[in-house]
This record gives sequence, structure tokens and C-alpha cells, in this order.
Amino acid sequence: MLKYITLLLALCVGSIFAEFTAQDCRELGFNKAQLMCSSCEKLNDFGLDSIKPHCKECCTPDKQPAAQRRWPKAILEVCTCKFRAYPQIEAFIKSGRPAKYSNLQIKYMRGLDPTVKLLDARGNVQETLSITKWNTDTVDEFFDTHLEKPAGKNSGKSAYSVVEEEDSEDYLETNRI
Repeated sequence: MLKYITLLLALCVGSIFAEFTAQDCRELGFNKAQLMCSSCEKLNDFGLDSIKPHCKECCTPDKQPAAQRRWPKAILEVCTCKFRAYPQIEAFIKSGRPAKYSNLQIKYMRGLDPTVKLLDARGNVQETLSITKWNTDTVDEFFDTHLEKPAGKNSGKSAYSVVEEEDSEDYLETNRI
């Protein structure tokens, strides 16, 4: 009984002066290191409204959802020799859809499966995604959702760029041991 009174006192003092410690949360049944605040919102669905305030004290704020992140630039890397294996990517490229994204660059890389590289404002690659299983609409929706809309006088122009791979005399030269 004394343990519960001490815990209750600690919770009251903790809520007045600071957030709960990891030990306080553990005693309440929460793992502070792994509890995300979005999980606390779901407690209402299960009739657990009474523990929601404690949950909020023990949770870690969620990072910004990926769906809300926007990137200044993207590079779609493909190999024309693999268009037969990925007709949906070929359809996207040959349609007028890439023209909607002035900050999209299409880069033809020999032997490469379709990938998207998302770049920050300095042009550094932040994420690389395989898009081998995506259909044409998914690719278009992804760029619409995750690419920043350019501002200024060029915002209405459709000017994506296409970069051809530089031909070397022997492209298998890099595979030599």
C-alpha cells in the first residue's frame, strides 16, 4: 500500500514539476522509450480514456509522417533495356506526366532497375526507393505528393530534364576484378 501511495505522490509531484521519468512510466505500465504519442490517441477506441493523460506524459512525440515530407528535387533512374520488365515505368516516362514536375530529373542508367532518389535543397541524396512494383498512377501520385511545388515564374512550366548515361567504350569495365 505504501508503494502505491509513494507512486501516487511521485506522479502528482512529477506532473507539477516535470514529465514522468522512465521509472515512473514503467510503474504505470508504459515503456517510455517505445511509446509513441500517436498510440495514446487510440486509447479512446478501447474505452481507456482514464489512462490517456498518463500515456501522454510518457510518450515520445512522433516524427513527421513520410506522407507530409516534401523534397526539393527527385531523380528517377531507369534503364531503357529493362522497359519490357517494367512497362508501367516506361508508360510513365513516355506519357506527358513527367512534364508536370520541373524538379524531376530522369536519368538513364545502364542495367539499373527503376529507382527514385529524393534530394535535399543542396542536391544531396536523402532517400533511395525501389519502384519496381509501382504502377504508372502510383509513380505519378508519389511525385505529386512528395515533390515540392516550385514557386516563382517557372512554377507553371513543364521542364523536367533527361540525362543520358555517358557511354564508355566498355561499360562492363567496372565489373573487372
